Amino acid sequence: MDMLLELDHISKIYGDLHAVDDLSLTVPQGEWLAIVGSSGSGKTTLLSLLLREEEATDGEIRVAGNDLRRLTNRQVPQYRRSIGFVFQDYKLLANKTVWQNVAFALEVIGTRRSAIKSLVPQVLQTVGLTGKE
Repeated sequence: MDMLLELDHISKIYGDLHAVDDLSLTVPQGEWLAIVGSSGSGKTTLLSLLLREEEATDGEIRVAGNDLRRLTNRQVPQYRRSIGFVFQDYKLLANKTVWQNVAFALEVIGTRRSAIKSLVPQVLQTVGLTGKE
């Protein structure tokens, strides 16, 4: 089975603080992952590592087979457009409908306008929001 996410002995250290300490994890293709934990447990640091906003002090991170250490700075924006995160503070645009918020997000990542009309219902179905347009 292909792995979507592979973390192999990941650590991130800031001075004396071990924000992430020797974490290993695999997530197969097609699986969903929720990261939960108390404040200060390393969730935000882990997401920063997965987004390649930070680099791991130790270990390897592979997303869909791509070793994040090997991405050049020029490749990072394209990589980020290929993954999706739902953050705790997700910043919906209050003056837009659910449909418009999803359409706007698709537009921002470069989806052709002609494709957005058919993609919005698919996205809403994927996240269980059909009928909330």
